[in-house]
Amino acid sequence: MMDQEAKFDIFKSLHNRTEAFIMPNPWNAGSARLLASMGFEAMATTSAGYAFSIGKRDSFAGLSRDELIANATEVVRACDIPVSADLEDGFGDQPEICAETVCIASEIGLVGGSIEDATGNPDEPIFEFDLAVARIRAAAEAASGLPFLLTARAENYLWGRPNLKDTISRLQAFSEAGADVLYAPGLPDIEAIRTVCSEVDKPVNVVMGLKGQSYTVEELSEAGVSRISVGGSFARAAYGALKRAAEEVRDKGTFTYASAAIPDAVLAGLMSQEQYSGRK
Repeated sequence: MMDQEAKFDIFKSLHNRTEAFIMPNPWNAGSARLLASMGFEAMATTSAGYAFSIGKRDSFAGLSRDELIANATEVVRACDIPVSADLEDGFGDQPEICAETVCIASEIGLVGGSIEDATGNPDEPIFEFDLAVARIRAAAEAASGLPFLLTARAENYLWGRPNLKDTISRLQAFSEAGADVLYAPGLPDIEAIRTVCSEVDKPVNVVMGLKGQSYTVEELSEAGVSRISVGGSFARAAYGALKRAAEEVRDKGTFTYASAAIPDAVLAGLMSQEQYSGRK
């Protein structure tokens, strides 16, 4: 098993490639084991995917830090590759809480994490500029000296504020505050992505699998993207397969969905082989 420093070094180096690397988003330990077996070099947790799996909503401050840290701990333990985490808004408005969250994340073996400027409050969805920057600065100071790559997220486009100028200004300020990677989910098109990449001085993460246009790894790399994630879209794809299978059984009384399922033996072989020792 690689130690945390080795994982951090690998994760950091992935951002320096000429072609963007893909960082898929498992939502629990089982999905992490499957993705790791497929050769992905790093992964990141998804708060959305995890929220769906426990019957909660994402992005409404509905998940506690303890819940997400416990889930991330299971993902880290499930695979021997670098894992970053979706740390939502840092789990508190104040900068010192964001700093505390980064320290906790590092302690469980995560080598990176993202903090966003979304508040979880639909009436005031984005943190005021100066506070948003102060939060990232505190998180970056906490990460300094740790094997931890901080990603700063500007959430305008996910919350009905399609302001590219303000988004870029926020990303630039986050970079100056010490963020290692910059991320503006929901950018409308490849030109906006290219503009963001050209206006900032740190690696840029782009998410695919959301609504709207889709681009290839080659197209995103050409635009200047360093890292591609999929957010909760893999989890939603899994739920889509579940829904289609259930509809077939309910409406047709047939079970042909099983032909596309991963065989039990294959999945069992990817999972932990440890046995519970507490049986009487």
